[in-house]
Amino acid sequence: MTGSGADVAAVEAANTALYEALERGDLETLGELWAGGAQDVEVADGDVSVVHPGWPVLLGRSEVLRSYALIMASTEYIQFFLTDVEISVLGDTALVTCTENILSGGPAEEDGSVGPLIGGLVVATNVFHRGADGEWRLWARHGSPVLVEQDDEGPEPDEPLED
Repeated sequence: MTGSGADVAAVEAANTALYEALERGDLETLGELWAGGAQDVEVADGDVSVVHPGWPVLLGRSEVLRSYALIMASTEYIQFFLTDVEISVLGDTALVTCTENILSGGPAEEDGSVGPLIGGLVVATNVFHRGADGEWRLWARHGSPVLVEQDDEGPEPDEPLED
């Protein structure tokens, strides 16, 4: 991690707030966390971008927030466990890279129990900008799926490899 301790901690808090808002399906808070709004005039609306795994680049704050509204409307449950988090701060720009270990679920079963859960891995790059008010807001985000091959014929995880 590079940058002053206070800046790194503030960026880490902003990054955590992003994932918490996603888990709660809180579009209002998510909008406050993205740059380009009335509270952050240094970043133009059109300069904000997101790439969701498997999607094309979306440009503009309204398109970005619309994409999250669509995702939230079709996701019953989502939880992120972040690993490999690295934060670099240079002036008023911060870069966060991490692995998102995602657990998500579809609609609830007829009896009200949680629907089927699916796990996945995404590597993410989150770029933050510090506004004139001192707040760190997301400027750009890119997520790429991690393809994991399972070798049915390989050794069990606790078995030693043979020479």
